[in-house]
Amino acid sequence: MIIQETLEELMIQINTVRHLMISTGLQKGLNDYETLKYSEELDKLINKYQLVTWPCHPKTT
Repeated sequence: MIIQETLEELMIQINTVRHLMISTGLQKGLNDYETLKYSEELDKLINKYQLVTWPCHPKTT
């Protein structure tokens, strides 16, 4: 299934960027430009994952 493969690829990207962010943060510090860039990229990937996986909320009137 294409959607499942896409979700798996997205999870791989999330985990890869998470590991890069953590290792960069430990080596260069949490306020380093590279660490912050990985953090921003991770935020975007997690947001994308949540948009795809969270069910739609019913509209309230």
